[in-house]
Amino acid sequence: MGKVTVTDHPLIQHKLTLLRDVNTSSKDFRQLLTEITMLMGHELTRDLPIQDKVIQTPMGTATGKEMAGKKPVIVPVLRAGLGMVDGLLNLVPGARVGHIGLYRDPETLQPVEYYCKLPKDVSEREVIIVDPMLATGGSLAAAIDFVKERGASHIRALCLLAAPEGMEALQKAHPDVDIYVSCIDEKLDDNAYIVPGLGDAGDRIFGTK
Repeated sequence: MGKVTVTDHPLIQHKLTLLRDVNTSSKDFRQLLTEITMLMGHELTRDLPIQDKVIQTPMGTATGKEMAGKKPVIVPVLRAGLGMVDGLLNLVPGARVGHIGLYRDPETLQPVEYYCKLPKDVSEREVIIVDPMLATGGSLAAAIDFVKERGASHIRALCLLAAPEGMEALQKAHPDVDIYVSCIDEKLDDNAYIVPGLGDAGDRIFGTK
């Protein structure tokens, strides 16, 4: 079973409180989301592979560390996932960025892929799928399905908030995927919104309704 990590750093919790506030502007919401994602990213990238590197300092020779292998690929689930990309790129500027677009079929209620663009060598990279809200888990599970179909096998999911129902569904669908969240909220309401949550993340990021 993949691990679940709740990154409850004091700065994350402080910024999350500001992010939840209904009076927070879209501009501040985007900035806070970037900052929280960057803080969460420190924990998510803790065990990325490294290797020795010999360098010359002003005082002599030193053996340091550098990231080993190919850089990870960040895959936001459109559209809200876009708000988390910059936070991770601030940590790993050399990372690749893919995109997955999904919509829910009004009749079957199943996620349908309308766009997917990934690096050709995605099977050789660590994949970090980002989506602020893990509500029912359906969209994120589908996104992971689509990434696996294209050869990815080392996958992590990074979400801002999660509902217990979504956590359970995602773990059942993809028990091999590690999940990183900043908080597990109380429940889903009748419209599948996380409670207390923060509303529609996409609308708050982009100032739409």
